[in-house]
Amino acid sequence: MSITMDYKTVIKPKNSLFDIDFKELWQYRDLFSMFVKRDIITQYKQTILGPLWFFIQPAITTIMYMVVFGGIAKIPTDGLPQPLFYLAGIVCWQYFADCLNKTSSTFVSNQGIFGKVYFPRLIIPLSNVVSGLLRMGIQFAMFLIVYVYFLFQGVGVAPTIYIFLLPLLVVMLAGLSLGFGILISSMTTKYRDLTLLFGFIVQLWMYVTPIIYPLSTMSPKHQWIMALNPITSIVETFKFGTMGVGTFSWGQLAYSFSFMVLLLGVGIVVFNKVQRSFMDTV
Repeated sequence: MSITMDYKTVIKPKNSLFDIDFKELWQYRDLFSMFVKRDIITQYKQTILGPLWFFIQPAITTIMYMVVFGGIAKIPTDGLPQPLFYLAGIVCWQYFADCLNKTSSTFVSNQGIFGKVYFPRLIIPLSNVVSGLLRMGIQFAMFLIVYVYFLFQGVGVAPTIYIFLLPLLVVMLAGLSLGFGILISSMTTKYRDLTLLFGFIVQLWMYVTPIIYPLSTMSPKHQWIMALNPITSIVETFKFGTMGVGTFSWGQLAYSFSFMVLLLGVGIVVFNKVQRSFMDTV
């Protein structure tokens, strides 16, 4: 008597390095939701203040910027109140930096899970990007509170039509952090010392992004160099769309979007290649 087994799930190697099985990702949507909840809950678990840190961190950072860069260094803020100017940059930068730091350790941080059970590996970096939206949303709400306060104080800020680009800016920040993150994660599985190097680079990256200074104060030559940073046009568009102050260029925004698409393509190719044998490396 023979027994016929009906297998509903077949696990097989990917035929192409650029192969993304969106149907498979959708089938694991419950696991994806679980990872998103895990990232949100465990971040401030067993802390006294809990979610209040979402407000405390940007508030303390803003005050520090006001004292050091606005007070001591006397760096101009494009005529904007310092809290408003710095918060606008912090909202964008912290989301990008947090997602990048989390996704860049995907393989190393989750090697225990990857070695025991199969699921699409791309789910974890994607969950990091999505869970980060909660923190960004809270900090954006904090920005709006400060925005409304200065608006009633008669400060000359007003949104422009480019405020409708905000969803696109969030997608671009998510795509860039995901692309850089999975690329770095793939490279650091074999060479762990690169983790320290990339951590140092991310810290310096903020200073070549117009977070603590306006791009308009630079010469056209230096503005062109700064525009090579794909985050620059996103931050400037955010400020221009919400407050009507700053620089905006469709060309620079298109460059950042194209950079994101190319980076995601390269990152996925490398990620798919490394995930085939990374357990033998880590």
